[in-house]
Amino acid sequence: MRLRGANGDRADSARILSFVLTLLALQVPLETLAAPSAASGLATAAKGAGKKYFGSATDNPELTDAPYVAELSNTKDFMQLTPGNSMKWDATEPSRGTFTFAGGDAIVSLAEKNGQLVRGHNCVWYNQLPDWVTSGNFNNATLQSIVSTHCGTVVGHYKGKIYSWDVINEPFNDDGTWRSDVFYNTIGQGYVSVALKAARAADPGAKLYINDYNIETIGAKSTALYNLVKSLKSQGIPIDGIGIQGHLIVGEVPSTADIQTNMQRFIALGLEVAITELDIRMTLPSTAALLQQQKQDYQTVITACKNVAGCVGVTVWDYTDKYSWIPAVFPGQGAALPFDANLVKKPAYDGIIAGFA
Repeated sequence: MRLRGANGDRADSARILSFVLTLLALQVPLETLAAPSAASGLATAAKGAGKKYFGSATDNPELTDAPYVAELSNTKDFMQLTPGNSMKWDATEPSRGTFTFAGGDAIVSLAEKNGQLVRGHNCVWYNQLPDWVTSGNFNNATLQSIVSTHCGTVVGHYKGKIYSWDVINEPFNDDGTWRSDVFYNTIGQGYVSVALKAARAADPGAKLYINDYNIETIGAKSTALYNLVKSLKSQGIPIDGIGIQGHLIVGEVPSTADIQTNMQRFIALGLEVAITELDIRMTLPSTAALLQQQKQDYQTVITACKNVAGCVGVTVWDYTDKYSWIPAVFPGQGAALPFDANLVKKPAYDGIIAGFA
């Protein structure tokens, strides 16, 4: 063993000083030396960036897949779960006044076991409705009562267990007009207020969101939502957040600056925002070039959330291509998530880490 004397200590100190001065000259931030690495995990990186969570959607049939559940329960990667289907209207109130919560309860129980947050999804949506709702020919007053009862009962069942609820899901068309559905056609836009009030009364501690897609940047749809929120706030209707779904396409992702600008205008209304259903699909088969572009696209989106203090978290719409909804809805497209179908991390995983760094 060779002992180092005082001269050696001075030499080491000089080398360290020289290294630091070089970094400063190159304008390399010193904090990058301790930036999150892939080994730290997605949720760990999100927490390090000041966010409440990084999470994943999941669904009940997947909970029989032990390797899948093991990774879903890895809180270094996932600190929040969203039930993909088991809290929707057809699952929770299949016939009028008859409620069932077994599917949602299973996912909430898993999250509680793991110490994870839960986002409730959703109370009122035009899709996945039982026939008794869509074909009941209810008048305005009766349907308002049905909406209030449904939202109040579902949200109330999970009182104290849910961080936030997508109370209203996808109320607008892409051109900013109201979506034609049983709720709007019967009640008008007032159905939004009915649902939000019922949700607040049922669980005053839960954050209440309106959630939609194609609202990542300023445009007709996001502006319609912005104007709705302004109107709700002016009337004293409870609304806490906007869910930006983020179902995007490789190579067609908006710029970080454009996403940030849109987030900021909602936050200026006193809301928080979250990226709630993120996936970035490609035309199959995947290639090394597409996977690298996807990595950059994930980094672009995550960086926008990181840079905006009021963006509280990000949820991928399931974490693995094995259970992605994309191939069934967009034939010939897929590979949209940060883990492949074998639960192996893809370059997109590193893109998320880099976005939070």
